[in-house]
Amino acid sequence: MTLYIGREASKLWKRICAETTTEINLLLDNWKYVLAGLIFQYIHGLAAHGVHYLHRPGPTLQDLGYFLLPELGQDKAYISETVFSFVFLSFVLWTFHPFVFKSKKIYTVLVWCRVLAFLAASQFLRIITFYSTQLPGPNYHCREGSKLARLPKPANVLEVLLINFPQGVVYGCGDLIFSSHMIFTLVFVLTYQKYGSRRCIKQFAWLFAVIQSLLIVASRKHYTVDVVVAWYTVNLVIFFIDKKLPELPDRSNGNSPISLPLSTKNKDSKTKEENHKLLNGNSVDPADWA
Repeated sequence: MTLYIGREASKLWKRICAETTTEINLLLDNWKYVLAGLIFQYIHGLAAHGVHYLHRPGPTLQDLGYFLLPELGQDKAYISETVFSFVFLSFVLWTFHPFVFKSKKIYTVLVWCRVLAFLAASQFLRIITFYSTQLPGPNYHCREGSKLARLPKPANVLEVLLINFPQGVVYGCGDLIFSSHMIFTLVFVLTYQKYGSRRCIKQFAWLFAVIQSLLIVASRKHYTVDVVVAWYTVNLVIFFIDKKLPELPDRSNGNSPISLPLSTKNKDSKTKEENHKLLNGNSVDPADWA
């Protein structure tokens, strides 16, 4: 039994090392796209923080979702955040599953390049919408009488750039007409819909997306229009961007082992050749190296 566990642990370690080498090579080729996507996440947070200075609390707008869905209350606002955290963490873990499991279909770096592109495009449209029209926030901390509903004039530029993380993100106001949580949720669900392999998980993912939509409205974190706009806009953004991007290589085809470089002299050229094959879908899985 001990021998079996040791043998399996050795195989897992070799698989992790081989996958790490492959992903590092891909990251070296695509680091600009990953960095640009991460920088835009900061820009999106900065824009959401900036519009909070423009927010002016007022009466909550008439909303059909508020009539149809019972209000959860301020003490139960954590429910929607819990569901979102579960979706977020589950997707992140799935994108790193090639490091552990032998059966794999994606490359982690390439998937995140795609995901960050979808997020950036959707968030760019979101920034345009909430700077075009400022609405009185329906969330509890955005209503009249709350100290967080209005931000005092910043003392310096640094105060704005630091975004007061994480409170500035959690207790933001004014970034409406487009739900940020639904952008992330739908991007993750649609990505797994295309590149995931388990049908039951795909069905559960869509179910969680619907539940998340209802919880956002029931928690009064957004108006119903914010959720509706996210549902059709994110789908359209992914549809058009996905058509422009090259198709990802499918790792489920051709998992035959490849030979290691025979000498240090041709190591660099061999690595370039392997990277070229990876990006053109002709890759093989280095996790099965002998």
